[in-house]
Amino acid sequence: MEDYTMGIFSRFMDIVNANINSLLDKAEDPEKMIKLMMQEMEDTLIELKSSCAAKIATRTKIEREQRELANLIERWKSRAEMAISRGRDDLAREALVEKRRAQSDYDSKEEDAARYDDMIAQSKADIGKLEDKLLSLRQKHQTIVERAARAREEQVANDTLRKASDDAAFSKFDHMEQQVDRMEAQAHMSRPKPDLESKFADFEALDEIEAELEQLRKKRKTQ
Repeated sequence: MEDYTMGIFSRFMDIVNANINSLLDKAEDPEKMIKLMMQEMEDTLIELKSSCAAKIATRTKIEREQRELANLIERWKSRAEMAISRGRDDLAREALVEKRRAQSDYDSKEEDAARYDDMIAQSKADIGKLEDKLLSLRQKHQTIVERAARAREEQVANDTLRKASDDAAFSKFDHMEQQVDRMEAQAHMSRPKPDLESKFADFEALDEIEAELEQLRKKRKTQ
């Protein structure tokens, strides 16, 4: 039982003296680390409370035994007085010996009671410290959970904005391509057909020839 109690106390000291912030800073997954630490604290807290309950039960038993011894002391005292009143000093001596023995047992129980009172008080103090540590850790866990949720929300929002931005860029690019396609189609449609172009070119060439011929005629008349 003593080794078991020392084991609990050792675990309690390790937990209470642990630098939680330092451990979390080094952890790859702080949320998982906190869950493991909370589980360890809760298990240790259960054992501490169980150990404290056992001490209280023993203290209650000691108190009951003290009452029985106190009654026994009074009984032997009364018997000693009764023996003396009847002139039986020998019986009175034996009664006083028993009374002294009962008193010794009572005093020993008194020491045990005081020792258990100290142990119970220490156990309750240890439980209080561990409960405070566990409460602090639960608050840290809640903070980390909230921060993780916000980070996930921000990541989703960033991904959505980035996707929307990419979609807008692609949409704008597609629109520009469509505009260029329409411009090229319009230019192609407005371009004269090759045979018609040739015909007009021939007409223009004939007009130039006729004009040049007319100039030659006029020149000849003047000679």
